[in-house]
Amino acid sequence: MARETPPHSDDHSAGGGHGAPPAPVKQQRAVRRAEKVASLKREQSKAKRNRKIGIAAAWSAAGIVVLVVVLVVTTTGAPKNAAAPTSVDGVQTFPNQTSQHVTGTVKYNPLPPVGGDHSVTLLNCGVYSDNVPNENAVHSLEHGAVWVTYDASKVTGDQLAALRKEIPSTYAILSPFAGLPSSIVASAWGTQLDISDPADPRLAAFIAKYRGAATAPEPGSPCTGGLDGPGKVS
Repeated sequence: MARETPPHSDDHSAGGGHGAPPAPVKQQRAVRRAEKVASLKREQSKAKRNRKIGIAAAWSAAGIVVLVVVLVVTTTGAPKNAAAPTSVDGVQTFPNQTSQHVTGTVKYNPLPPVGGDHSVTLLNCGVYSDNVPNENAVHSLEHGAVWVTYDASKVTGDQLAALRKEIPSTYAILSPFAGLPSSIVASAWGTQLDISDPADPRLAAFIAKYRGAATAPEPGSPCTGGLDGPGKVS
């Protein structure tokens, strides 16, 4: 009698299941480490991008601030002469003025001075009721200021009040001066105008033409931060 052959089984697992055998523990740990490393790299890359964006934004903001400062300085600092007259009748010119910083007093010609060697300290621009030091005022002329001087024995009361109204708030000086050739003398670097009446339209024209003009050695340099002369009104 023939022997029966037992049926063949395809089950090769120890437990008789049909799934793939579980990965070894070391392999599972390696996979988890790789996932952590990848996640860390993603976070680092994101942080790097954020830093770049932050730096770019900071530079942009800084650029805007600088631009605003430049615009403020260029629009409110030195005076503009775009609408200045091409010429003013009666203006005298004195070319080739020296501009060295010196100590002590300087002998000027003409008087009031229109340039020359001067003090290292400028005269703060403004309106003065007393004589101011020539050497400091000339330094202000070097920076583009206009210096209007008047004979205090002739220009008084309403005339003086009217003259003060003609003086701009920046880059201009008004002060009395002894021994003037006329009631009022307006001076800028290398130029001068004699007038007798503060209502003379040439005074306003002179100020408009020479205040902050390129004919000065250092136009637009400060007209403050120096010396307050005696009798400063404003």
